[in-house]
Amino acid sequence: MIAALESHDADLEACRTLMRGGSKSFFTASLLLPPRVRAPATGLYAFCRVADDAIDGSAEPAIAVQQLRQRLDAVYAGRPGPELADRALTCVVERHQIPRLLLDALIEGFEWDVTGRHYETIEDLHAYGARVAGTVGAMMALVMETRGPQALARACELGVAMQLTNIARDVGEDAAMGRLYLPAQWMREAGLDPEAWRARPVFDARLGTVVQRLIDEAERLYARAECGVPALPRDCRPGIQAARLVYGEIGQALQRAGLDSVNHRTVVPRRRQLGLVVRSLLSTVVPPGHPLTAGGALPPLAAVRFLVDAAADERLPQRTFYQRTLRVLELLERQQRQREMA
Repeated sequence: MIAALESHDADLEACRTLMRGGSKSFFTASLLLPPRVRAPATGLYAFCRVADDAIDGSAEPAIAVQQLRQRLDAVYAGRPGPELADRALTCVVERHQIPRLLLDALIEGFEWDVTGRHYETIEDLHAYGARVAGTVGAMMALVMETRGPQALARACELGVAMQLTNIARDVGEDAAMGRLYLPAQWMREAGLDPEAWRARPVFDARLGTVVQRLIDEAERLYARAECGVPALPRDCRPGIQAARLVYGEIGQALQRAGLDSVNHRTVVPRRRQLGLVVRSLLSTVVPPGHPLTAGGALPPLAAVRFLVDAAADERLPQRTFYQRTLRVLELLERQQRQREMA
């Protein structure tokens, strides 16, 4: 049992290294999470990152998607392959009862990337954001032992808001890969032909208005998501608030840079990130009756409702902490035996 725990710790440390070299904003915010949440969150992030890279870096993305689904089959059977992210994910799935639908939806979003799916309306883009980021919000809520529908809705909406920020920031990088996520309807309203722009991506004031609308929509969702922070365990609030502030700052920095995300990639300086982290520590105590708490009763964004329903499903078996701990230890020992036999 001790050897299995040591091996699991090594897997998580490798996942932390992967996270540190990936999303710096996410890594900075994660430092404020309590260790009981930071470890499984690291495992979740590692799998999401590896899955995204596996599809983007494959010469046969359709096959890569199929292989990822097979890896999930093994994870949910409690028999993960040798990949460290899969081993870590298996323990997270078992310990926190992560519904398979959430990870299937995540991979479906990655599949939309490689099939060149177009997004006509902002609602279509919400559906994409729900899959590639709202799913992560739902899983993070479960890791924090939060399964209430309102808190889950706000967590999913935070993920969608972050994805909209990413899209606003990465217009040029996405265009270089032949991808366009901006709502086609908004582009036409600004006087741009989406397909002509995709063929020759340049920045001008018309595109700036579309990017601004996307930032505004992200801010609307950030405001909704912030209503869910008081529903989280107290020791989790600073980390989630920090993530919300750091990602929101990306949009503000993009505005200060003239909204040109075709020729430049906006980054939030490290010093500014740390300042926002400090601010998050001071802004997560919300008194009863504050307007922030009233917003928690908003209905979920339509695109994330299926995620909320899956994550809040009361039919999921509710094991005691002791039962879940024993089950995770069994999984760790099984993984250790498999490595020793390989």
